[in-house]
Amino acid sequence: MVQQAQAAPVHGQPTERAPAEGRGRAGRIVTIDALRGVVMLLMLVDHAREFFYLHAQVSDPVNVATTPPGLFFTRLTAHLCAPVFVALTGLSAWLYGQRRGGRRAASEFLLKRGLFLVLLELTLINFAWTFAFPASTYYLQVIWAIGLSMVALAGLLWLPGPVLMGVGLAIVFGHNLLDPIEFEAGTPAATLWAILHERGFIELPWGARARTSYPILPWIGVIALGHGMGPWFSSQLSPAARRFRLYCLGLAALTLFLLLRVVNVYGEPVPWVPGATPLITLLSFLNLTKYPPSLDFLLLTLGMGALLLATLERLPSRLLALLTTFGAAPLFFYLLHLYLLHCLNRVALVLFGPTHGTLFSVPNVPSLWTLAAVVSLPLWFACRWFVSLKARTQSAWMSYL
Repeated sequence: MVQQAQAAPVHGQPTERAPAEGRGRAGRIVTIDALRGVVMLLMLVDHAREFFYLHAQVSDPVNVATTPPGLFFTRLTAHLCAPVFVALTGLSAWLYGQRRGGRRAASEFLLKRGLFLVLLELTLINFAWTFAFPASTYYLQVIWAIGLSMVALAGLLWLPGPVLMGVGLAIVFGHNLLDPIEFEAGTPAATLWAILHERGFIELPWGARARTSYPILPWIGVIALGHGMGPWFSSQLSPAARRFRLYCLGLAALTLFLLLRVVNVYGEPVPWVPGATPLITLLSFLNLTKYPPSLDFLLLTLGMGALLLATLERLPSRLLALLTTFGAAPLFFYLLHLYLLHCLNRVALVLFGPTHGTLFSVPNVPSLWTLAAVVSLPLWFACRWFVSLKARTQSAWMSYL
């Protein structure tokens, strides 16, 4: 199974009164929440695919010879989710430190929240996907990856800023050099490598096994880069200057992606090949590896994320508010949407019976997008209620949700 979304620490506000532009209540930077909202809605479509289109499951990378273009591009849009959310987690950690008193506060929060997310992945989230207890397989997916990346950042943020950025860049640009490394299955080295870089299974002592769907090493690089971008969102930098930097960063990342992909030598384990039609060639060109995310994958998705973050500052306030409602309650949304989709699929299976073998599936890709749009409505009201609840309560544990 594939999970794309994510949970991040609540981002903070500057130490003095925030300017009106780009800031919401309690000093929150609304465009950060809005971008989270965008990727969460894309994630909702992808997870609707997981529950209601499983008869046409896609591989990683996608098999362009057998995957219809509509399904391919639906999956491609979901690629944006995990990289953007992990980067925003690093950015939010920097903002949290500015609000709460520096690196020590941020480090302590990252460590505690990161471990909490790992526990959540192994319990409530794993059950949401499988409805099996006890589980025979534990899927270590995006929440696990975010949690361990936060734990890693809790230590890395004590490095000087330029060094931390250097570490992030070295990991993101260099981890594909590690692709040829392999270890004998069942050895401690193979277990560690499955966690860090190579997707695989880990046998557990009580007879179950774990599937490392999201090897964490590249994501540590992404969260470090997101943290390094934090000063761009301080109150000392004008919104116009921030937008300019984000546009430059996004365009530079996309340009480098195009150059590396055209050269077809480094940055993506699966080279693109000319197809029988221009469309097939384009699909091959955009067919990138996510598990673990290749350099080309990260350049494309993070570049698009930077452009979106800059563009969202120009959205009408009402549309921005709609997206912000989703993005202000990411972990709540994540848990709720998984249980809602799974329960809806089980109910549909009982009421209407299977449509593909033993599965209940919708008939086509447009139906997936329609289903996601319908499900997003009750989720929006639930998120609005939860954001209001968090604003009214003083309970410390609510900060973890």
